[in-house]
Amino acid sequence: METRNLIGYQYIKGDKAFRGINPATGKELEAEFNAANLADADKAMQLADKAFAVYSLADGKTKAAFLRSIADEINALGDTLIHQAMAESGLPEARLQGERGRTTGQLNMYANLLEEGSWVDAVIDTAIPDRKPLPRVDLRRMAVPVGPAVVFGASNFPMAFSVAGGDTCSALAAGCPVVVKAHPAHPGTSALVGEAVKKAAEKHGLPDGVFSLLYDDGYTVGEALVRHPKTKIVTFTGSLKGGMALVKMAQERDEPIPVFAEMGSTNPIILLPKALEKRAEELANLSVAITNNAGQFCTQPGLLLAIKSDALGRFKKALGIAIANVDSSTMLTPGIAANFNKLSGGMMVDSAVTVIAQSDKIDSEKVNQGVAVVAEISATDFLANEKFKEEVFGPYSMLVVADDATQLEQVVDSLHGQLTASIMAEKEELSHYKSITNKLAKLAGRVILNGPPTGVEVGNAMQHGGPYPATSDSRFTSVGTGAIKRFVRPVCWQNWEHDLLPDELKDGNPLNIWRLVNGEMSK
Repeated sequence: METRNLIGYQYIKGDKAFRGINPATGKELEAEFNAANLADADKAMQLADKAFAVYSLADGKTKAAFLRSIADEINALGDTLIHQAMAESGLPEARLQGERGRTTGQLNMYANLLEEGSWVDAVIDTAIPDRKPLPRVDLRRMAVPVGPAVVFGASNFPMAFSVAGGDTCSALAAGCPVVVKAHPAHPGTSALVGEAVKKAAEKHGLPDGVFSLLYDDGYTVGEALVRHPKTKIVTFTGSLKGGMALVKMAQERDEPIPVFAEMGSTNPIILLPKALEKRAEELANLSVAITNNAGQFCTQPGLLLAIKSDALGRFKKALGIAIANVDSSTMLTPGIAANFNKLSGGMMVDSAVTVIAQSDKIDSEKVNQGVAVVAEISATDFLANEKFKEEVFGPYSMLVVADDATQLEQVVDSLHGQLTASIMAEKEELSHYKSITNKLAKLAGRVILNGPPTGVEVGNAMQHGGPYPATSDSRFTSVGTGAIKRFVRPVCWQNWEHDLLPDELKDGNPLNIWRLVNGEMSK
């Protein structure tokens, strides 16, 4: 395995060495990686800037072929990639096989989008020379790539939100070269996928610098990439503290740039009374969403909201039994495990909190284990202390019990921005809670009826983003084809000679693009 930084088509040694850690054993892995230095970061960004001049003009067919080749190269890695990711993340084989499928699937999905062509949002207002009192000039607008992108790999998705994950995929699809700052938790997985991207780029003769991969087990290189004058956009998935630090850096530059950060969410689920009456035991299956893969999903439901009732008591009993029987799971890193234990432990010792259940099925042969726990608090105490609204990243959830519908609505009103908000309800009771249900779309980017928030579909209609602090910009998604919009900006061509226009804006373009012509939609 190549353990050096990949800058364009060359491997560069970098400076100090570090190793990945197997979180299940706590021991260092064999391969040694070299952290990049400031000179490496500068070289990667300079190459990306030069590559942008060429790659930004690549047609959809060329970019689509590139993305498909990346998917092919990733699949060609076979079990080597899966086993490396297992060793570095503690995630089970089946989960990582599914994640690989998601990674290659979204690469092919973007290839389809590029071949279809409508993502540029071409709009044409043809000239009206005899319009009174003034003639109208010919106006044609479409989206163009913004420039080199810096992508920070995520800890909880070593493939799908990492080197060739959704951020890299959508940036390359838009025509933006990418410099990836690999997550230090899975450097070997990153190296394997980085080589796959390199092979695909070389195969299609793309410019040196269209993709680079840098390692660092600290913050120096990441900060240098964000502050570099050639960087035009940054994406990040991680903690609120980390995301806002990047936003601040980007805004302090001489040329401020956007940082699209996904930072944290408790993903509340509202359990309405009739749903509990009819399905209390069935709804206890939410234990799976709470604890699957040690609850290390950005859409894990960290809050359950309900009105006190006998049916709620049945739900609590069933949920407690389910949680008590959940096996412990290895958490992604020692740091994540330590933070989970600190935050969940701090919640449980608070006098306002009652523990409904905690798993006693702990794998004593492994370290960094996430032990499932569900706690309970009254709505009055929940509203009195902001700390209970904080995300506890891991297999933890808190049930907030309201006295009545009015207090339940007060709890909803008190919540911060979320990636998701769910409601479990019977059809006949939804109309009685319109005041609450109408607020969910203001609270979250995705509103779910009678389903768990986990299991994010990668498609055209998906919105994976939400009001602050869930993300730094709720207008955009980091999952699905809409994610490409983060990497483009609109440009209008006025009165241009037809032959000099971009192909997407020419009359009779065969691409399947909807246009606004003289105020009416046409195809």
